[in-house]
Formats: sequence, C-alpha cells, structure tokens
Amino acid sequence: MTPLRTFAALFLAAGSASAFAPSSSVVPRVSRPSVTSVASSVFDDAQREFVEDYPEFAKYGWGPTVQAEIWNGRHAMFGWVFMCACAYAKGHGLIPNADMPLKMKEWGTLSMVFDMESSGKTTISNERAIILIANVHAFFVGVAATIAPLPQADTLLLDPDHDLYEWQVERNSKLGGIMPDMKRSGVTPHAELMNGRLAMMGLIALIGYSGIQHQSMIDTINEWVGGAYF
Repeated sequence: MTPLRTFAALFLAAGSASAFAPSSSVVPRVSRPSVTSVASSVFDDAQREFVEDYPEFAKYGWGPTVQAEIWNGRHAMFGWVFMCACAYAKGHGLIPNADMPLKMKEWGTLSMVFDMESSGKTTISNERAIILIANVHAFFVGVAATIAPLPQADTLLLDPDHDLYEWQVERNSKLGGIMPDMKRSGVTPHAELMNGRLAMMGLIALIGYSGIQHQSMIDTINEWVGGAYF
C-alpha cells in the first residue's frame, strides 16, 4: 500500500503544480508608459483644462503655466541669495545690536511673536526685525515692478500690449515638461527653469528641516555650509 500512496501523492502534486505552470502560448508584452511621460501628460492636461475653464486668466499667464513657474523660480532663487546675504551679515557683525530685543512700548504688537519653546509670546530681536523689514522692502519692490514694469523688462503677467509679449509666448511654448532641454549650455531659458525648480525644492527642504530642528532658516543655512558664515 505504501508504494500506491506514494504514487498517488506524486500524481496529485504534479497535477497541482501544472495549474501554476506558465502557458506555452506566447503572451504579447504590453509596453507601460514611463513615469516621465505620465507626469508630462498630467502637466499638459492640467494646463489645457485651465485654459479651457478660465480663458480670461490663462491669456495673462495665470494658473499652472510655464510663465508662473518661471517667476516662482526667480523668487525662490532671489530668496536664497537674500538669506545667504543675511547669514553673511549676521556672521560679520553687520547688524547692529543683533541680540537686543525690541521694546514693546516703542514697537507695539509688531515686536511680538509666538515662541514655540515656551508656548507663549515674546519680543523679536533687532536682527530679526531688520531682516523682516528688508524682506518686506524687497517684496514691495517686486510688487511695484509688477504693477509698472519697464518696457525692456520681462513681465510677471503676459501683456499683449508689451513689447516682449511675442517673445514670452514663444519662450513658454518651448519650455516645460519634467526635464527641460539641458543640451544647451550658458544662460538659457531652460537653465533658468531648472535652476528655479531646484531653488524651490531647496526652500521646501530648508523650511521643513528648520521646523523639525526648531531653529531659524539662517541657522540651518549656516549648518549646511559647515559653519562658514558664523
């Protein structure tokens, strides 16, 4: 009986294994789209839908457009230059009375800020106030340049009456996608777009790391460069 049981067990095992064996017929391989092509199609669909839904805004460069990405990247790159300049000024003593807190009687509620460590309000330092006002000044300069741009300067929004309107439309039509054309070296729109993307990604990493470490972004920048500023 033992040989019969062994034979029956082998027969059943072979039958069950054959159910999971690959078929002899050739199955055609279906090519899957790459991640890059899928992401590019998503961007293109988003831009096309925005143009269809909001044509009055799209003609000025609003929405998920190349024009908006270019200007966001420019602001991010300027932000990096400004923050590094602030770190240099802090490290070389160019900010007078940097650690002195502002007086509530002189500055009012403008000097108050929420302190995460003590979960209460405290007054900001003179250093932080100077950096804040400098950023506000740079912001309003950008707003003024947007409201009344110079004839020879690139505009934040697309203006059909501007001298550079046709150049802007042609530039925007050749840019975009996941990876811009980086074959051309030098100061090109493709290089500016990629630099702006890297600057925006860097700002996200900077803000996230500073929040986790509970420190200022200037201190984080100084830490990332190995304490070269101060």
